Amino acid sequence: MNMKFWLGAACAALTMNVFAADYVVGQKNKAFSPVFIKIKVGDTINFVNEDRFFHNVFSLSDVESFDLGSYPLGQGRKVTFNKRGQVQVECAIHPFMKMRVEVVN
Repeated sequence: MNMKFWLGAACAALTMNVFAADYVVGQKNKAFSPVFIKIKVGDTINFVNEDRFFHNVFSLSDVESFDLGSYPLGQGRKVTFNKRGQVQVECAIHPFMKMRVEVVN
């Protein structure tokens, strides 16, 4: 592999991570808070359960598909969003709990 190419790719990856942000989305009173968030590619969301019962976070979106499993009060689970687009996020335990993540460059 060309050394110049490798250094350029490494710098690009490092630059992306330097500017990545972390966000917190709460799960309280059987609702996501906020219900909409706009983030950038490479950003991470920590979904924190603030209710006394279990929650689950998942998405079947083509942009970012994941299932964080079920977890109790006080715990959080993180997802890093690596592609741009719209991501519908839901709770498998409470089907009315929905939020939207818009991922931009």
